Amino acid sequence: MDFLNKVVVVTGGAKGIGRGVAAAFSIKGAKVILADVESETGERTETEIKKQGGEALFVKTDVRNEKDIIHLFEVANQTFGRIDILINNAGKGVFKSPYDLTIEEWDDCLNTNLRSVFLCSREAARYMRENRTGGAIVNIASTRALMSEPNSEAYGASKGGIVAITHALAASFSQDRITVNAISPGWIHNGDEAELSHADHEQHLSRRVGKPSDIARACLYLTNPDNDFVTGVNLVIDGGMTRKMIYVEE
Repeated sequence: MDFLNKVVVVTGGAKGIGRGVAAAFSIKGAKVILADVESETGERTETEIKKQGGEALFVKTDVRNEKDIIHLFEVANQTFGRIDILINNAGKGVFKSPYDLTIEEWDDCLNTNLRSVFLCSREAARYMRENRTGGAIVNIASTRALMSEPNSEAYGASKGGIVAITHALAASFSQDRITVNAISPGWIHNGDEAELSHADHEQHLSRRVGKPSDIARACLYLTNPDNDFVTGVNLVIDGGMTRKMIYVEE
């Protein structure tokens, strides 16, 4: 998969899954724009990618803010002359009893995780539709769109909304040759693997906890122009966790 000179915007690109995705595209020859609210981490990731021979630009962006998002894509287009790929990865969690969750906390989670997907996709598509070959958008949802544990209402609602808006945007942008897909990661560990126990790995049919690279490879697949027959899907990448029947044995 060759992404030479493709221009890729990754929101939440400073760390975790976003950082892994940005690095993967850079290795494949893409020009990467890192959008994140954390300046120090974002600048450090930009420097790391450049040291490895890649081309990257950090743009401080609060994805809750429409003006920040418009500015992000203006800078990306002015700097590199086009936008080919958008990875909507930025997100946050709030896990609190629905009896105690404030409307401010609810709005903050939904605006960060879900509204940002709409706004970023809208602005990216304005530029992508000018490309002869269109473009590709990937939204990072979660297996929590499909299953829940207590006190996850805001996060679950936001991720469920991402799955739904994905196929809606796929329909709306099809005439402009823009594919839109979602990825629902399961347990993705961003730290030292030594922090994980044998039991952590054995919870999965894959016999291991996920890594950011698992999600990055899926992003490469879904944004490859050769795979333009794939659109409107939600790809679950969770080591089989949501397909595993779990019983307590006595």
